[in-house]
Amino acid sequence: MKVAVISDIHENFNNLLRAMDIMRQRGVEKILCLGDFIHPGIVKVLVESDIPVYSIWGNNDGDKVTIVKMSLSEGSSLELGDKTYAAVEIDGRKIFLTHYPDLALPVARSGMYDIVFYGHDHLKNEDQAEKCPIVNPGELSANKTKTATFAIYDTVSNKYEFVEVDNVVTLTSGYVEDYFARS
Repeated sequence: MKVAVISDIHENFNNLLRAMDIMRQRGVEKILCLGDFIHPGIVKVLVESDIPVYSIWGNNDGDKVTIVKMSLSEGSSLELGDKTYAAVEIDGRKIFLTHYPDLALPVARSGMYDIVFYGHDHLKNEDQAEKCPIVNPGELSANKTKTATFAIYDTVSNKYEFVEVDNVVTLTSGYVEDYFARS
């Protein structure tokens, strides 16, 4: 099964919708989200997705009560975990999801998982521990890197690839960048 792994959407509707178009074209059958929706409207997109979504929480998810209610609505495609990490199994592959990078390495070293995915720092990255891949799919928001990326994981081959989204927008303006450069 092809599984898309996304993280750090940070209320960027444009980039999420473009990524979902790519997912459909590539035959993705499930989306795993590593948190940081910020805006409940993003959750609405995931709730109404034609691809089932499982998500953990990040540190910037917005109104959690509204998000949970939306995920529990009739016909919702979004299943929410109750923590910032989770262990899931798809096609016999044991997958660990965490929003925070500091859990990724020790969990991979445990030998209990086929692959570990993490987010939070917005930086696309790949590493390995004890033959277990450790993957950060990067950010969909493009706020930090100006690039929106996600990963597609193939449960049959236990391989993944990074996918870059075209025609992205970023919510960080030059004015904001200049402001923070001065501090």
